[in-house]
Amino acid sequence: MDFDRRIERRATASFKWDLYPGDVLPLWVADMDFASPPPVVEALRARAEHGVFGYSLVPDSLVEAIIVHLERRYGWRIERDWIVWLPSVVPGLNLACDAFAAPGEAVLAITPVYPPFLEAPGERGRRLVTVPADLRSGRWELPLEALEEAVTPDTRALLFCHPHNPLGRVWRRDEITALMGFCRHHDLVLVSDEIHCDLILDDLAHVPAALACPGDADRVVTLMSPSKTFNLPGLNFAFAIVEDEELRQRFRQPGEGILPFPGCFAIAAAEAAYRDGGAWHAGLLEYLRDNRDLVEAFVAAELPGVTTTHVEATYLAWLDVHRLGLEDPAAACRSAGVALSAGAAFGDPACLRLNFGCRRETLQEGLRRLRAALA
Repeated sequence: MDFDRRIERRATASFKWDLYPGDVLPLWVADMDFASPPPVVEALRARAEHGVFGYSLVPDSLVEAIIVHLERRYGWRIERDWIVWLPSVVPGLNLACDAFAAPGEAVLAITPVYPPFLEAPGERGRRLVTVPADLRSGRWELPLEALEEAVTPDTRALLFCHPHNPLGRVWRRDEITALMGFCRHHDLVLVSDEIHCDLILDDLAHVPAALACPGDADRVVTLMSPSKTFNLPGLNFAFAIVEDEELRQRFRQPGEGILPFPGCFAIAAAEAAYRDGGAWHAGLLEYLRDNRDLVEAFVAAELPGVTTTHVEATYLAWLDVHRLGLEDPAAACRSAGVALSAGAAFGDPACLRLNFGCRRETLQEGLRRLRAALA
């Protein structure tokens, strides 16, 4: 796969490329500019050529592909009846708020974090309680002491990003175990968004939260999708894994009669990605590592007053620009011709999120424009 190949995305109804004027380079919303794996493209082509696009069942072959993928990569053996189908991870966050907290009760989140974590509780009539992650010696850590101080008797769930967007941390097994101990002590459900689990850039292992704490199956919901890994977000396909039957029924119930069933193209793409996307995926990780290294070196050398921490996973870098004193950092970047995600949506207005899931040439030009905005 040639990850340097230029694919024109403007004028394709692309949220990423068509939201801003044509002279603004978009390094913001989290989709990549690479063509999806050839087996996925071929599976979609074959499905389109069939010509009939009726209601679909999820075939056993897709279920088996997911089971094999999780066991091969993480040593996690799941059962098929643990799976709950979703159109994306975001509805899963909203379902969890409805399922595990009553109106007015509290849901915890660790900031900065993917904006739907902060939006879902309020949209569902639940109270959001946030705790900032700890930055210690240039490394983000879980704020366990602050969580203990923030939790209330009516707190019911913790929304957890693992690996973390936008901080790029791969939480280690002992960190997850400690967090689960906190949840157990306060009778909280842990909702673990693991959509970036296949995008580990360092020599580290992703440990699913449910696998790290097998004795806590009655309080873990895991959210997953091939959409980030294989660049399929527009096909709207995700799933939850919930081992405990009672917890699974509680999670599923708020979406009954509301959420759509997976469509035929999403099913075809997901199975092809999990079954035959391995070689493409390996090439993607190598390319993203080089992009990551370029961003981190550029920030250190070319952007005085801007700091970033090492990205262990994802294709997203978190830039701290508070020392620059900019009233609106994202607007300053757009004025220089490059769009980054505003940190305010993640819980920290003095930061920016940069998406380096793009061609090297695009990234290099975006960084040059970023220097004009922030240096």
